[in-house]
Amino acid sequence: MNKIDQALTEFREMDELADQDSPVHHFPALVKLPLTVIYILTVLSFHKYDLSGLFVMILFPLFFFQLGGISVRRCLYRLRYVLPLVMAVGILNPLFDRSVLLRIGNVNISGGWISMLTLMMKGVFSLMASYLLVASSGIGRICAALRRLHVPAVLVTLLLLTYRYVTVMSEEAAVMTDAYHLRAPKQKGIEYSAWGSFLGQLLLRSMDRADEIWQAMQLRGYHGHFHYVGETPASLKDWLTGILLAGLFVFCRCWNVTALLGSLFV
Repeated sequence: MNKIDQALTEFREMDELADQDSPVHHFPALVKLPLTVIYILTVLSFHKYDLSGLFVMILFPLFFFQLGGISVRRCLYRLRYVLPLVMAVGILNPLFDRSVLLRIGNVNISGGWISMLTLMMKGVFSLMASYLLVASSGIGRICAALRRLHVPAVLVTLLLLTYRYVTVMSEEAAVMTDAYHLRAPKQKGIEYSAWGSFLGQLLLRSMDRADEIWQAMQLRGYHGHFHYVGETPASLKDWLTGILLAGLFVFCRCWNVTALLGSLFV
């Protein structure tokens, strides 16, 4: 299986994950979406040296991963291309911030190392929360929630079609790659001299497929907006649960829960 086929398989697995049966999947996306935004904003608002306070925020995504039957290891594997970029954001901090903030025995730990770890944790936690939202709701229910939150229909339609059209372009690229390897079986990858024509053909084929999809949408009655199905209406209980969880996020932000728990045992 080449990389394009593997990417298509992972896209289909995301849709299969969203169709599972668990309390997290049944929780309305209309509540999960703003709750995820609040969680990410809370995580990003931690001070760059507040490593112990930030650490407790990992408990929320881990709990919902377990409750929804979603593999954490699989999540980290699918984010393998993004995680190195996120973790490289603060990699130069130890070179610029050398003030000693912590001593463990005879080892001095500077503020640069602590801020680097804090930035990495913020990125990983935010990606995990975003992955959990998509894996437990699906792009259709997320777009329906965006429309109910009065996000402009143009932006929601653009998001939905972009997500769906990525698989169409990947399928076209997979067909062209297979055809190229059948004509050049001994080559590894695509020759540099063929990159221009390959991308040009991919662009033309993508435009043809986009025109076919547009005509199919019009034949099915598309008039500028989608009729989303399968979205669970949010009840008062769901909103109260979301408010309670948001309150827990704010509580963990305002008080260092890790230090409070440590003081009970020390």
